[in-house]
Amino acid sequence: MAFIGQRNLLSAIRESASGLHLDGGKLGEILLPGRYIPRDWNPSEKLDVFIYRDSEDRLVATTEKPFAMVGDFASLRVVSVNEKVGAFLDWGLPKDLLLPFREQNGPVRVGQRVVACVCLDAKTDRIIASARLNRHLSADTPAYQDGAPVTFLITGRTPLGYSAIVQNAHRGLLYHDNLAASLEVGQVVKGFVRTVRPGGKIDLSLDAAGYQRVAGLAGRIVEALQRNGGELHFDDDSSPIAIREAFGVSKSAFKQALGKLYKQRRIRFERPGIRLLENDNWSPGQ
Repeated sequence: MAFIGQRNLLSAIRESASGLHLDGGKLGEILLPGRYIPRDWNPSEKLDVFIYRDSEDRLVATTEKPFAMVGDFASLRVVSVNEKVGAFLDWGLPKDLLLPFREQNGPVRVGQRVVACVCLDAKTDRIIASARLNRHLSADTPAYQDGAPVTFLITGRTPLGYSAIVQNAHRGLLYHDNLAASLEVGQVVKGFVRTVRPGGKIDLSLDAAGYQRVAGLAGRIVEALQRNGGELHFDDDSSPIAIREAFGVSKSAFKQALGKLYKQRRIRFERPGIRLLENDNWSPGQ
């Protein structure tokens, strides 16, 4: 069975002047145009293809990969606006993705990036985009443990911080505290679950919590020192932005890790910078 808006492994039924006709199960034969047939394709092998509708509303297959598939949230650029139907977004395929007026939160303009969900319109069976994000988020209670690593998409800025979609499913909030620099709407960020609140709202953090954060970061600092000849031009006086860019953590977390390494006599402060000290018995988990 093949699924519209997803990648599928399909077998070829026959070949014609137009390309390969693939077995789409209940969807019938689906054409893979000749220009997309891999040069090293073996007729006994299934093809990894994405299925969508072309400009004539026919189901077609492609080996190209869109920026997002049905069920995914992504930041997509507006390439044109049609006053009758809506805006069209670049999603990495020859046929642009329609963002209907009814699925917009407000007017959009060419060149603007829009955070949207790629979905299958129940009425037309066509792939469209929707900027009305809440209706496409999971209603299930998040099952994340505090401190769990997650990936999230920044969807907007609020007085408290940044709203986000966590793991392509749930709404989250990343607070302004401990942020060394601003983030961009549409940016994909790796971070951690701070806590899941009653009602399913997720508080996020860019840093792991407590012991897990310090131990892991301490090991990364030692590895960086070893790669750099035992010296680094970073210490507890370094700027938060420089620390975030180099290690992906807040200055507070970095200082805690340095304190741990100093107490274990694993580093020496050079002012500026730090130097690695020999300690054959040391491990990050100490």
